[in-house]
Amino acid sequence: MTSEKITVQSLYTVTDKELMLISSQNPELRFERNANGTLETMPPTGGISGNREIKAGAYLLNWVESQDLGEVFSSSTGFRLANTAVRSPDAAFIAKGRLPEGWDEEEDKFINLAPDFVIEIRSKNDSLAKLKAKMEEYISNGVQLGWLIDSKNQQALVYRRDGSITQYPATAVLSSEDVVPGFTLSLRKLL
Repeated sequence: MTSEKITVQSLYTVTDKELMLISSQNPELRFERNANGTLETMPPTGGISGNREIKAGAYLLNWVESQDLGEVFSSSTGFRLANTAVRSPDAAFIAKGRLPEGWDEEEDKFINLAPDFVIEIRSKNDSLAKLKAKMEEYISNGVQLGWLIDSKNQQALVYRRDGSITQYPATAVLSSEDVVPGFTLSLRKLL
């Protein structure tokens, strides 16, 4: 199986229900819906990328739960953004009190809001330009802070709600600033 991303042009916008059905019928693939209605499929990651993703989520989850700050979600969670795109960041955080009523009662529905904080980890074959565009989409749709971990270039790009982007070297300790109060992480742990 190749690890290239495939974009499928839809003649109509795929509904949330249809996207969930396609995803459940193809568990070996991960689908996202772009704002223009096209679908993107990403094959499973390799071992290194999968390990980095679970570590990022675990570090975040441990901190959030220890401080009772909200909820953390994995890369298999779909978030329906304001522009109608459905995205699945590698790790996501939503602050306590922001989740819609009944969100935890509907297992087969996407969460209809942008997370407060997202982490995306670049896999070997990911296009950096596409990931940067995805991060900008997150911010323009309500995400307050996003970390793009780029192991290929040994760096992180941090996107903020004010539109600023800061590049950090491999030696940096990343901060979630006021979005996930107190959460910091040595970038080396995810490279």
